[in-house]
Amino acid sequence: MKANVVRTDLIFKLVERAAAVKVKSQMTKEKSSRPAPRRKLPRSFKDLTPAKHFNPRTFFQELILKGWFTPRHGQPRRPVFPKLKYGEVAITWIGHASFLIQFTDLNVLIDPNFANWLFLLKRLKRAGLKINDLPPIDLVLLTHAHFDHFHKPTLRKLPNPKIGVMPRGVGDLARNLGFSRIIELEWWESFSQGDWKVTFTPSKHWGARTLRDSHRGYGGFMLEHQGRKIYHAGDSAYFHGFKEIGRKLAPEIALLPIGAYHPATFRKVHMGPDQAVQAFKDLRAKFFVPMHYGTFKLSFEEMDEPPRWLSEIATRENLTEQIKILDEGVPKVF
Repeated sequence: MKANVVRTDLIFKLVERAAAVKVKSQMTKEKSSRPAPRRKLPRSFKDLTPAKHFNPRTFFQELILKGWFTPRHGQPRRPVFPKLKYGEVAITWIGHASFLIQFTDLNVLIDPNFANWLFLLKRLKRAGLKINDLPPIDLVLLTHAHFDHFHKPTLRKLPNPKIGVMPRGVGDLARNLGFSRIIELEWWESFSQGDWKVTFTPSKHWGARTLRDSHRGYGGFMLEHQGRKIYHAGDSAYFHGFKEIGRKLAPEIALLPIGAYHPATFRKVHMGPDQAVQAFKDLRAKFFVPMHYGTFKLSFEEMDEPPRWLSEIATRENLTEQIKILDEGVPKVF
C-alpha cells in the first residue's frame, strides 16, 4: 500500500513538472513571436526635429503664412562664367546652400535647389541663376536628405549629371534622377576620380527625410582639385569637430552656414554668424563664404540679420578680407 502511494506521488510530480515545462515553453514562444512595439509617433510638429523647436501654430503663422504674403524678390542673372587658368576656382552662390564650383576641367554642384516652393514653404529670394544656364555638370555633392538640400525636381533637371556623391543611406533617393553613378560615403571616407577627390566630413545635424528613415547619414564635403581645397559644411550646429576637420584636411575656402539660429534651441542643429566665425577659426581656413540664409524663412530671426551680424563681427575682429559675402549668381574667382 505504501509503495503504491509513493508511486502515485511520483507520477503526480512528473506530470506537474511536464506541465510546468510546457507552460514555460508556450510563454517563451508567445513572447518571442510577439511583434516589436511600434515606433512612437510624434505628438506634435516640434517632435519632428531633434531640438523640438516649435509648436505648429507658431511655425505656420511665422514661417509659412507670413511667407505667402511676402513678395518674392531677386532676379536670376545670366551668368558670365570666367575663363579660368589651371589652379583657379570660380565659386557661384546659387542661394541657400547651393553652389556651383568650377575649375578648368571640372564643374561641381553642391546641394542644388532651384525650387520656388518646398511644399508650403515659399522661397523668398529667387535663385541667382536659371537651371538652364548651368554648364554640363560632372559631379554633384549632396550633404544630406533634407528637402531644402536634396531637391529631387532640381536633380532631375540638371544638365547631364554624371556622378552623385552623398552620405550612406541616401543613395536610394537618387535612383532614376539621371546620375550615371551614385557613391555613398561614411564620415572620413573619400572618393576620387582622375585628379579630383572628395572626402565626407562629420557635422552636428540629423539626416532623416521623413518619420521613418533616421538611418540616413549627413555631413559636409571637402573637395580637392588642382591644389585647391574647398569645404562645404552642409547643415551643422557648432561643434568641436571643426577643429578635427581643420587638422586633418586643412581647407582653404570654407562655405559655412550662418542662418536659422533663432530661437536658441535652433542652435542644436544650426549656427549663427558668431559660431560660424568660431568654426572658421577652428578650421584655419583662408576664406569664409557664408551660406544658408536669405532664401527660405526657416527660423525667427529677420532674413537680413545673418549677413549684417556677420559683417559687424568681421569688422570688429579684422576679418573683412577673409570673409567673402557673395551675391547670388555672380562667380567669384579665388
